[in-house]
Amino acid sequence: RLQPVAVAYDLHPDYLATRYAWQSSQSRGVPAFGIQHHHAHIAACMADNQLDLNQVVIGVSFDGSGYGEDGAIWGGEFLLAGYQQNPQHGIGDSGYRRIAHLSYMPLPGGDAAIRRPSRIALAYLWRAGIDWNDDLPCVAASEENEREVIHRQLESGLNVAATSSMGRLFDAVASLIGVRHKVNFEAQAAIELEALAVPHESGEYPFKISQSEKELDGYQIDVNPVLESILKDLRSGVHISEISARFHNSCARLTLEMCRTLRSNTGLQAVALSGGVWQNSYLLKKTIALLEQDRFTVYLPQQTPVNDGGLSLGQAIIAGRRWINQEKENVSRDSR
Repeated sequence: RLQPVAVAYDLHPDYLATRYAWQSSQSRGVPAFGIQHHHAHIAACMADNQLDLNQVVIGVSFDGSGYGEDGAIWGGEFLLAGYQQNPQHGIGDSGYRRIAHLSYMPLPGGDAAIRRPSRIALAYLWRAGIDWNDDLPCVAASEENEREVIHRQLESGLNVAATSSMGRLFDAVASLIGVRHKVNFEAQAAIELEALAVPHESGEYPFKISQSEKELDGYQIDVNPVLESILKDLRSGVHISEISARFHNSCARLTLEMCRTLRSNTGLQAVALSGGVWQNSYLLKKTIALLEQDRFTVYLPQQTPVNDGGLSLGQAIIAGRRWINQEKENVSRDSR
């Protein structure tokens, strides 16, 4: 019995809900607004915490998958985000700016690779220029003919998607150190990697943050130094529970360092954490502790899920603001 005035949908063109939104918009004669996946995550967190309509936060969306505006699979994103445009922070009609992200890595077979972390690990090693030696668990877990097919895919780029996903990095690390090579349910490899992490470990691995050549005010986060350091530890006999903890510590430290950089550039002090990877309690606790010690105000969802269960809230409030602004423009144009 509802009569919507607008429809919101995820940007991924193959989602059933996206197709329904397009059809519903046309049949009802109402506008449809595409909302970027990770922006919706951050907006949902903001709305859950009742942040002001004009507020802008540093949004850290660590996730498994989300369709990016460039057609790549996003998921390791640092955004300047609000509900609507904010010229002061260079935010246009979309309501957000993507200011930093994990460097793109190849995903052979696209979504199919998600079920085989060993394939993701092999692809990440290939991208880093690291040989597929037989002593590596992810190599040993793959048949020779499978490796040959993956190598041809990577070399040719055929059916290979680009991803900046933090969730896929967790998958790669899990396979790289021998935790899980094939999953039976979503995030299984990451869950098992987290379970191994020992809380007393303080070591870290280095991400490399650099100014993006394509995005003048953006940053690229290179994951290759982390992979190289993990391999060094693995071959030196460091226990995988310590490697897991060091990797988690590294992701928490990366979040702090990137937020510090963005605070320096923008003056923003509020950080919103959302996306499925933040279900990882080890990572979440480490990250919140580091941010709060550095005087950031940290927000995370309270009543809505941190994963995709909270997306619709973010989509609705962003679309609502766009619809209101559109109506205001129409009234203003009609009055002239």
